[in-house]
Amino acid sequence: MNLKPGVGKTTSAVWLAHALHESGMTPLLVDGDPAASALRWSELAGGFPFPVIALPVGDVHRRVNDFLGDRQAVVLDAPQLEDHPRITRSIMRYAGEWIVPVTPAPIELDRMAPIRGEMADVQSLRAEPARSAVLLNRTNRPDATRTGPDADAREALTEQGFEVLHTQIARLDLYAQSFGNPVQAKGSAYMDFAEELIKRQDEA
Repeated sequence: MNLKPGVGKTTSAVWLAHALHESGMTPLLVDGDPAASALRWSELAGGFPFPVIALPVGDVHRRVNDFLGDRQAVVLDAPQLEDHPRITRSIMRYAGEWIVPVTPAPIELDRMAPIRGEMADVQSLRAEPARSAVLLNRTNRPDATRTGPDADAREALTEQGFEVLHTQIARLDLYAQSFGNPVQAKGSAYMDFAEELIKRQDEA
């Protein structure tokens, strides 16, 4: 989830769901965006190897379990919070882990303060607190560095009180141009992303 569009929410959700599938799990991908980009992607790609459902409604948290079955993971693609707050907040009420994709740019980092406020508001509605973390996306390097814009963004986010995932997603055409195409996550940073999330779940 994020306040704004265009930060890689759908790309992250679709690639993560594929990575979970390739890791041996059985995911469900929930498209909560009224634009239905994830659902359209699956259609153009000839279908994904896991179910994709559209739930662009303000009570997602009440409906998801009706479609869950024996699925081991649910990936929810939230719309931008500024335009669809009811849907995004409902998704946040359901999801046990909130992932915020952020590019290492000053304008993106400046938007994080209101996101933290939204997180606090939704946490108060939950029986148990959700975990949350930032995924650095469209970074200058594939791996974390000690210097440069990526490292500066990581430090700035940490100072704001956000947990930043170790995994980061480099700015690559492989991801940027993947919409509508079949996805193979093996060997990509999204496999590392999935493994890090699974480890966080196990530790929790």
